[in-house]
Amino acid sequence: MKKKWITFCFILVIVTFTGIMLYIRADNNLAVRNSFSNSWRKHYVVEEKSIAYVNTSPEKEQVTVLSEGQGYGMFIAAVDPTVKKTDFAKLYQYYLDHRDRGTQLMAWRQTMKKGKWTSERNSATDGDLFIAQALFLAAERWENNQYQVQGQKLISDILRYEYNPTTQALTVGNWADSKSKYYNLLRTSDVLPTMFDKFYQESDDSRWLVIKKSMLKRLNQLSHQHKSGLVPDFAWLTTKNAKPVKGKITASEYDGDYYANACRVPMNLATSKEKLEKNTLHRLLKFFSKQNTVTAGYTLKGKPLNNYQSASFSAPIYIAVNENRNQGYDNLFASQQYIFAKKLPKDNYYDAALTTMAAVMTPLHGL
Repeated sequence: MKKKWITFCFILVIVTFTGIMLYIRADNNLAVRNSFSNSWRKHYVVEEKSIAYVNTSPEKEQVTVLSEGQGYGMFIAAVDPTVKKTDFAKLYQYYLDHRDRGTQLMAWRQTMKKGKWTSERNSATDGDLFIAQALFLAAERWENNQYQVQGQKLISDILRYEYNPTTQALTVGNWADSKSKYYNLLRTSDVLPTMFDKFYQESDDSRWLVIKKSMLKRLNQLSHQHKSGLVPDFAWLTTKNAKPVKGKITASEYDGDYYANACRVPMNLATSKEKLEKNTLHRLLKFFSKQNTVTAGYTLKGKPLNNYQSASFSAPIYIAVNENRNQGYDNLFASQQYIFAKKLPKDNYYDAALTTMAAVMTPLHGL
């Protein structure tokens, strides 16, 4: 009897200790999420009477709003449980007020200098995709049919203005039409299979499944062109293949490298269960798991382009590893957590956005 009582007490202590540790971890995770979420809103989300926008400019004398940034802001707001529906509504209203020329796409950039606003025409597909996904998430969270209807209108216009039926892939924006030399250009960070599945569910348009299959195949082909498994920011497409661009095409001299756009690919592939997606993602994670330090950018052969770390590169890797634990990459789960060890930057929108997304998307998986 005494032995059984000792065993019972031992088990009780273990269970109690485990419960306390889990509580502390969950409480810490929530504290991290709330800290980064609050900092994000404080430093980057500008609220006015009826609208709110994400200021991507580090310059004090200038405000720059990008559709990409607005998409991230709306996505974060839809996912973050601390954000109120009135806060999302203001971000949504800004998007509505800045649609491009009779479409549901968002004009890609607005700038304010010396109190005067200017808006540039044309769209950027990555921004439109995140805005659409945010609308569907918000519709479910707040049971708001208006968001769902607007999301359906938006994905319809993405197919109408940002889709190349020949390559069966999304273009980089509505300006890259059939008359443009950029019509066959792929931005690898636009490969978002989980979103494409959602858009198919919302529209019943099978083209989204065609897009998913085609873009995943091209991305996988790019990954297999080098032992590193890395993919470029941009690539030229044919009906059967993909080839990394050379030199500056639209953004920087690193357009053909794993750089500021491709760094989002691990995050974009994190939750998809498609065979090609998992193969591409695991090739990327295998490469990064072998690096002493994950630096900000690589050539496709795996040579570092810089000697410093960047949250823009580490946050997407953290998200991907968090969704793919116990598969040989857990060293990355530990090493990439450095992004949460310091305060959110006040003057680097891109680092801040991706870090905040990592914080709000994975709060209960063990930060």
